[in-house]
Amino acid sequence: MRWEGQTVTAVEARSGTAALPGMGALLGMVDGARKVTTPDFEGVTFHEVLCKSALNPVPEAAALPFHWTINPYRGCTHACTYCFARATHEYLDFDAGVDFDSQIVVKTNVAAVLRRELRRASWKGETVALGTNTDPYQRAEGRYRLMPGIIGALANARTPMSILTKGTLLQRDLPLLATAATTVPVSISVSLALLDPELHATLEPGAPKPAARLSLIRAVAEAGFDCHVMAAPIIPYLTDDAASLRRLFTAVAEAGASGVTAFPLNLTGRYRGWFLAWLTKNHPALIRRYRTLYGSSGRVSPEYRTHLRARTEPLLAELGLGGEPLDGAGPYSVAPERRTRRRRDGVVGANAVAPQVQDLQEALF
Repeated sequence: MRWEGQTVTAVEARSGTAALPGMGALLGMVDGARKVTTPDFEGVTFHEVLCKSALNPVPEAAALPFHWTINPYRGCTHACTYCFARATHEYLDFDAGVDFDSQIVVKTNVAAVLRRELRRASWKGETVALGTNTDPYQRAEGRYRLMPGIIGALANARTPMSILTKGTLLQRDLPLLATAATTVPVSISVSLALLDPELHATLEPGAPKPAARLSLIRAVAEAGFDCHVMAAPIIPYLTDDAASLRRLFTAVAEAGASGVTAFPLNLTGRYRGWFLAWLTKNHPALIRRYRTLYGSSGRVSPEYRTHLRARTEPLLAELGLGGEPLDGAGPYSVAPERRTRRRRDGVVGANAVAPQVQDLQEALF
């Protein structure tokens, strides 16, 4: 068997839901799963599943600026140590550490299922968010190409969409997104919170390099979109000094970002242990300071928030990037309201819609 020109080194077909404990009920699998490995993704196993639903409702209690999400992948090869979505892998009976980085669930039929769901008379055309849990433009998207079908389905159904990503693969779909934006609002946000190459290599080793994401921001802006930047999380004592923040905000402004949301690392989830293990290995001198800063709640102290706000807001104002208050408690924050920018073809681009601060991450499957 071959997979887009590459020999598949191991393929194991399975029937029923026993292939992945807990996955059948969670993903609403139709018929089973297939396990795939390939030399292009050393150490990674793809679990190809057939899903019965693509649209995930977000509970009203979450108070998010969207009510529906789509997650074509579960798990993420970006391997960001701080990723809040790690905890959601445990619902599949995987661990939140290495398994999250290497056991990737792929909903191979997600676009077809989405088209069927969008044809329902009950569908109201509400905004659908992508990138709320794991990144839709992680490396696997280069193989499976699920996003073009999703974008096309949403655009054809006159459904607004928002995308948050670290993945430079988004650039491949900019022409398709530009076409979609002629009929529906399309919002694009890029996640970039640090520029230091050494810190990037250990903290988010599988994600595109900071320089590549700056190029992505530039490409999104040149395509006529407002490109909001999620500068999050800010890592206490590692990326929160004034010089680092100025370099970061200046770089994204020069790349063409239209706004920035910045907030500190949150350690309230079950991924806390994974991050602290990384900190112990790489920056052991900071452990005592983190215990004092985060206490038992997993949230930074109010004093730290005030300190970071005082450092961040003037920089963002100086660079014309606006900014969202740092009072939120969860992993994401709402993008600030700002004027739309008229594209070269006369179509008005939509404001970026970034996920809001809440702790109900399990609702974003």
